[in-house]
Amino acid sequence: MAVRTEVRHDWSRAAMSAFVDEVVAPRAAEFDRAGRIDPIMVSEFAERGLWGAVLSAADGGTGAGMVAFARAHEEVGRGCSSMRSLLTVHSMALYALDRWGTETAKRRWQADMVTGAVLGAFCLTEPEAGSDFAALQATAERDGDEWVINGHKLWVTGGQLADVLLVFARTERGPAAFLVDAASPGIRRIPVSHITGTRGSQVAEIVFENCRVGADAIIGPEGMGLAIATGVLDIGRFSVAAGCVGILQACLQACVSYANTRHQGGSLLREHQLVQQMISTIATNTRAARLLVHEAARLKDAGSPDTIMSTCIAKQFAATSAVAAANDAVQLHGARGCSDEYPVGRYLRDAKVMEIIEGSTQMQHVLIATDACRNQARVVEVD
Repeated sequence: MAVRTEVRHDWSRAAMSAFVDEVVAPRAAEFDRAGRIDPIMVSEFAERGLWGAVLSAADGGTGAGMVAFARAHEEVGRGCSSMRSLLTVHSMALYALDRWGTETAKRRWQADMVTGAVLGAFCLTEPEAGSDFAALQATAERDGDEWVINGHKLWVTGGQLADVLLVFARTERGPAAFLVDAASPGIRRIPVSHITGTRGSQVAEIVFENCRVGADAIIGPEGMGLAIATGVLDIGRFSVAAGCVGILQACLQACVSYANTRHQGGSLLREHQLVQQMISTIATNTRAARLLVHEAARLKDAGSPDTIMSTCIAKQFAATSAVAAANDAVQLHGARGCSDEYPVGRYLRDAKVMEIIEGSTQMQHVLIATDACRNQARVVEVD
């Protein structure tokens, strides 16, 4: 595929923080209430190269490496977890296309996905299959030069607005991955509302009923769906981990701001030792989570296979810490924390979702413990 002309974007902390403070965070509560984003946000993100950040400029993307990717997703997560979730699944689909897609598929989709003109979504979870990939029931059958896909996918982030779907289905040779035009006949979208968190991410159920796609829709070898899903989920977990650092940072900022202005018992909240303990724990876990994400990013940029487990560790720690921090943030704000007057209630709802998506906290514990025992708890060096 032809390499795009490089356009430089400012991935610095200052630039991303200013963008989020000015454009993203002020509208997060609105998106949460409405259950959808404003389409103008797609253009705002496109102007800053965010949709193509998972790929380097050399690969036709807009990114500057995974350290910069993590920084961007952290900042977006600080402002709005719904927008960050849409970035996550889009990045997963784009990554899969770049790594395993056919040249025909790349010519059709990649340039527009990099700019955000085409948005991607990830279709894996089913009524009876989530982390249990072996229970996958969606099917893809050959019919001449086409594939016929049937199945029911749940909890598809961005499923209401996605243009291309990364779909996993079982073939006669085993699970496989497909990139499917969301406008294809035989696809039915069912909007999902009233979810706990990331309410603006426009989640949907997607039903495939004799959906016909071309032979070039399959990405990677037939039967290699599990390997592709593992690679794609690594990107998703990495983005979620970075987004959780953003939630932690948002909780820290909210707590510090409130503790510096709210008086209780004749003194500022910040002078109460139990409040100090809450803020200290959030501050420590924020820094620790950010360092774990940075380690995973450095390993990705270095091409190290150790990044897979480092990402699991970062996701597990950042997600559980974000839930704890948001819970303390609500507690610190008292009754106000339970109202829409302050954003900490939304942070708590969003954080809880992070413990479930892209592999639950319990699944991360299983993977981390298995790896530690298999490798005798070896030390991973990050140069």
